[in-house]
Formats: sequence, C-alpha cells, structure tokens
Amino acid sequence: MKKLSNQKPLGKLSGTLLLVGAGKMGSAMLDGWLARGLKAKQTSVIEPQPHKSIKALARRGVTLNAKPGPKAKADAAAIVIAVKPQTAPEAVPPLGLYVGKSTLVLSIMAGRTIGFLEKTLPAGVAVVRAMPNTPAAIGRGITVAVANANVTVRQRKLATDLLSAIGKVEWVKDEALIDAVTALSGSGPAYVFLLAEAMTKAGVAAGLPADLASRLARETVSGSGELLHRSELDAALLRQNVTSPGGTTAAALNVLMGPGGFDELLTKAIAAATKRSRDLAG
Repeated sequence: MKKLSNQKPLGKLSGTLLLVGAGKMGSAMLDGWLARGLKAKQTSVIEPQPHKSIKALARRGVTLNAKPGPKAKADAAAIVIAVKPQTAPEAVPPLGLYVGKSTLVLSIMAGRTIGFLEKTLPAGVAVVRAMPNTPAAIGRGITVAVANANVTVRQRKLATDLLSAIGKVEWVKDEALIDAVTALSGSGPAYVFLLAEAMTKAGVAAGLPADLASRLARETVSGSGELLHRSELDAALLRQNVTSPGGTTAAALNVLMGPGGFDELLTKAIAAATKRSRDLAG
C-alpha cells in the first residue's frame, strides 16, 4: 500500500499556485490538486466569470481574482495557464508580475507554443507546454508535455504532479510532436463519440428502436474502453479475440478494414487535424 505522502504529492508544495482560467479543464485540474493535498490558502485563481463551484472554493480559502502583491514573485511556485488560446495575447503578458526565478509556467493552451510564452513572459522563464484531453474531467485524461531548456528536474516533477491530477502523463522532447498529439489524443474523444453516434444510427437502420440502439452503442463503447484500459493486451489482440473466423464480427470488419475503411479514414482525419494544429500555431 502506498504511503499517504505519495498519495498527496502536492501537500508539501512550497509557495503558491496560480491558476489562470477556471473553465472545465482548469476546474478539473483544481479539484484534482486539492484532492492531492494542495492547500486552499496556497491557491489563487484568475477567472473573470467564475462558476459557482469556484466561488464555493473561494469560501474555503482559495484566493479569487486578487491583484498581485509585493510577494507575488517570491511565492509563485507555479502558474498554470488554462485560458482559451485566442485570449492569450491579452491574458498572458500581465502574468509576468508573478514570475520569479523559480516559477514554473505550465500552459495547456492549444496552439500556443513555448516560443510564444518565452517572448511574452520575462527572460529565462521555465515553461512546460502540455496537451490534455476532455476525459480529464473524470480523472481519466491523458496529457503529453514538453519542457523548455530552463525547466529543472524539480520543476519537471512538479509539472508531472500537477498534470497527474487529471490522468496519465507522457513526456516528449520535441515540441513539434504536440501537433500530432493534439490530433490523436486531444481531438480523439470526439472520434470515439462519433463512433457511438454512428453505431446508434446504424442500429436504427438495421431495425432497432432508437433508444435501444443508443443505449447499446453507449454501453458497448464505454465498456470496451474500460476493458482496453484494464487489460494488459493491446488493442489489436483484443479485437482478434472478439473475431471468430467467418462470423458476424468478421463480416463487419471486412467492411471496416477494407479499402477506404476505418484505418484509411482515421489516418486522413488525424493528418488533417495535425495540419490544422500547425496552422493555428503559426
């Protein structure tokens, strides 16, 4: 059994943590941090339109929309930027007031590069750029992160602890990979939801009542995802285990895996999303 200290990795954080943007992803992260031992009194949030849940946390000690004081730089262990990327030119520059010599800046803004943050914030800033996905809302996300040369081993661990609050974390060395990550895992939940949607429509076309088709598709997709999550087998072997030679599943897969089928369509889709991510990043 793990020790309590390992279960509460943020309980010994020195300094304060500033969350900029408390929408769905930011709020999910904040909930995870507090569950992992971060003290409310160490936490500040900048959110012009705070949800009632954020206001409730403010009553528990989280600082909401406070102006930076004289100790802001010394206290800011980390700044997590979770605003919409289109607001970055206005939202990011004022954060320089909070950046001290040991401050980690962790950005989950899509399309905003490390270079953008380095140019916008004080020289020598330690930056981690990360791309989470929406299952983070239930603590089952997957995030890929990349650090600039200023990030120390200690800051990298802090970034891992912060991102682990919403799911698993992978690190890459090449920032250019983040565009493909955005296309695969960042946009990926939409592909899975589309699968459930398409299965529902296909079930109705095959004669099932719409409500039954919807329930069957939903439970099949979510249950299969959970099986994949728990199993030590890879996806290809799990698929093969469901497929009897000459059976119904094989008949369906002959269509899905044939020319112009699922593999080819997804390859094209992810390539298109990767290109769009690069275009947005400039």
